[in-house]
Amino acid sequence: MVAVKVPQALLDEMVEHSRLDAPNECCGLIGGEADEAKTIHRMQNTAHSPLRYEMDSTEQLRVYREIMDAGHDIVGIYHSHTRTAAYPSQTDINLAIGWPDAVYFIVSLEDPDEPYIRGFNIREGQVEDVDIQAI
Repeated sequence: MVAVKVPQALLDEMVEHSRLDAPNECCGLIGGEADEAKTIHRMQNTAHSPLRYEMDSTEQLRVYREIMDAGHDIVGIYHSHTRTAAYPSQTDINLAIGWPDAVYFIVSLEDPDEPYIRGFNIREGQVEDVDIQAI
């Protein structure tokens, strides 16, 4: 199984962002190097929906440049599932074609008292678990 290292503070921030944007899904980009996340960049869900997320292309380009200017790559994309398990929906799988090398992090608020995060590689419609190692 593929693994990615993520500082606990970044995992906590994903959960916080998910809770703040509920009942709508939240979304954002994660910068880093190789298999290690270094920065989190909250984005606005322009769909304003509890069932899906969309990122504004202008905001996405600005954040992408910030990540690259810091000497990092996009290592992940995150979003929340406000009422369902942390597993990619068909919509999530369809959206993943743009970033085949990114880890897709999903924060589940299915049980608001016990949020959890899972990571996935999604390539050519195939979903593979990624081991998230908190550091």
